[in-house]
Amino acid sequence: MKFFLDTANIAQIEEAASWGVLAGVTTNPTLYAREGGKLADFHAHIQRICAIVDGPVSAETVGLTRDEIVREGVELAALAPNVVVKVPVMVEGLAATRALFEKGIDVNMTLCFTVPQALMSARAGARYVSPFIGRFDDISEDGLEHLGNMIIALNNYDFGHPVEVIAASIRHNQHVVAASLMGADIATVPFNVLEKLVTHPLTDRGLESFLADWEKVKNS
Repeated sequence: MKFFLDTANIAQIEEAASWGVLAGVTTNPTLYAREGGKLADFHAHIQRICAIVDGPVSAETVGLTRDEIVREGVELAALAPNVVVKVPVMVEGLAATRALFEKGIDVNMTLCFTVPQALMSARAGARYVSPFIGRFDDISEDGLEHLGNMIIALNNYDFGHPVEVIAASIRHNQHVVAASLMGADIATVPFNVLEKLVTHPLTDRGLESFLADWEKVKNS
C-alpha cells in the first residue's frame, strides 16, 4: 500500500516527505480553505506541493459542467507534471473525465460511494478512484464493506488503462489496516493519522527499556 497525505498544509507535507514514506498528496477545496488559502494563490500553492512530492498531487476542480471541469483540469495539469485532476463522480464529471483522459491527463474521481460509481469512473478513464470510508461511518453504515466491494468489482475487469483505488476519508489506524488487507492500492490520510500509524505503546515501552538498560551499561 502507498501512503498519500490528505492535506494542503505545506509544513505537514514537508515533514511527511522527510520520513521517506510519502507517495503522493490529495487536496480539496475544504483542505485549502483550512489553510487560509486565497483564490489568487491556489495555483502557486499546488506548485509548491508538487515541488515537495515526487508522486501524484490531486488538485480538485470546482466547476459543475463538463466544459468548466475540462477547462480547469487542463489549467491544473499544466502547473506541474505530477498534478492529477480531481473530479467528483457525477454525469458531468464522467464526461469531463473522458475528455481529460483523451488529452492524456490523469484523473482522480472523488466522492465515490457505490460499486456502479467506481466502475463507471474507471470506464470513463479515471486513473484513480477514491471510495470514501469515514463518511459512510458517519451515517452508521459500514464504509469498509463498501470499499471492499468496490475493490473486488474493479479487480474483476481490465479497463485498458491502470486504475488504482485510493481509500479515502480515513479516520483511524484500523481503517488503514482493513483497507490494506482488502488490497486498496493507496490510503490517503490526514497527518494525525499518519503519525499514529508509526507509533505503538509496546514500541515506546521497548525503547524506554533499551535506553534504561543502556544507562546501566554507561554507568557500569
